Amino acid sequence: MRLRSCLAMATFLTSQVLLAQQITAASSESAVSSRIDEHGTAYITRFVPVPETISPEAQESLVPDDSGTEVTGKSSVAQVRSEAHKQTALETYEANYPVDIESSAIAGVPVHIVAPLAIPPANADRVLINLHGGGFTSDSGSLIESVPIANLTQTKVVAVLYRLAPEHPFPAAVDDAVAVYKELLKTYKPEKIAIYGSSAGAVLTPEVAVEIKHLGLPLPGALGVFSGGGDFTKTGDSQYIYGVHGLSGPPDTRPKGVQWLAVYVGSADPKNPVLSPIFADLHGMPPTLFMTSTRDMLLSDTTILHRAFLRAAVNAQLVVFEGLNHCFWYNPNLPESHEADQIMAHFFDRALGGGQ
Repeated sequence: MRLRSCLAMATFLTSQVLLAQQITAASSESAVSSRIDEHGTAYITRFVPVPETISPEAQESLVPDDSGTEVTGKSSVAQVRSEAHKQTALETYEANYPVDIESSAIAGVPVHIVAPLAIPPANADRVLINLHGGGFTSDSGSLIESVPIANLTQTKVVAVLYRLAPEHPFPAAVDDAVAVYKELLKTYKPEKIAIYGSSAGAVLTPEVAVEIKHLGLPLPGALGVFSGGGDFTKTGDSQYIYGVHGLSGPPDTRPKGVQWLAVYVGSADPKNPVLSPIFADLHGMPPTLFMTSTRDMLLSDTTILHRAFLRAAVNAQLVVFEGLNHCFWYNPNLPESHEADQIMAHFFDRALGGGQ
C-alpha cells in the first residue's frame, strides 16, 4: 500500500513538472514576438537571459536594485546633483588607485588636480584633461573618471568642472574646457596633452576638439570618447532599446523631433558643427579611442561618430564590451571596469609617449 502511494505521488509530481514545462514553453512562445508596421517601426518582445559571456560580478550588476523594481520617474536636476555628490564608488577607486587630489582653478574655471603619488620624469611633460559625465546637468564622475587613469598612467589629470545646464547651456561647457586647454598650452606641448570623457564628457570631448581646430589652436595629442556621440539632429537606434541601466528601466521616450540632452542644446542649431561634430571637418583629428558596450544607450551614437572619424582618415580605435550598460566602468567592482581603465591608460601612454 505504501509502495502504491509512493508511486502515485511520483507520478503526480512528474506530471506537474511536465505541465510546468509546457506552460513555460507556451508562455515563452507567445511572449516572444516581432512585428514591423508599414512605417518600419518595430514592436518586439524578447526574453533576454543574463549573458554568460561576462564576469559573475558583471552578471550580478545587471540585476535591478530593490527586488526588481523598475525606476520610471524622472528626477529633478537638484536630485540628480545631490545623488552625484555621493559618489560612493569613489572610495573604492581611491583605495585601489592611490592619488593626490587638489581643488583649484585654471583660467577661472574650477578644476580637480588628480596626481599620482609620484610622477616619473618621463611623464612630467604630459597632462590629461578629463571632461566628466552627468548629462551636462551634474558632475557624476569627475573623480571616478580621473582617479584610476591618473594612477595607471602615472600622469597628472586635470578634471574640468565646467558650467552646467540648464543654467548654462551650450556653448558654456565648451568655452570652459577650451579656456583650460589654452592655459595648459602655456606649460605643455599640445602633443603631450590628451582630452577624454565619459557620457556627457564623451560628447563634450569631440566638441572641444572641433572648437580648438576652429580657433586655429594646435590640436591635442589624443582624444578619448567613452560612450558619447556627435549628432544632435538624430537619435541613435540604441537609445530606443536601452536606458542608462541597459535593459533595466525605461529607454528613451522623448517625443519625435526633440533632441536628446535638449537641456544642454538649448536654442542652438543642432547642426552647429561644434555642437554636432558629425557635421564638422574631422580631418587632422588626433588618435582617438572610442569605447562603449552592447547594452549602452549610446552604443549607436558612439559607433556612428567613430565611423565619421574613420571617413576623415583619423587613427580611431573602437572597443565594444559585451553585455554591459552605459559607462559600466563607473562601477569599481567589475573586472570589466578594471580592464576598461587599463585599455584607456595604455592608449594614452602610447599616444603621448613616456609611460612607466
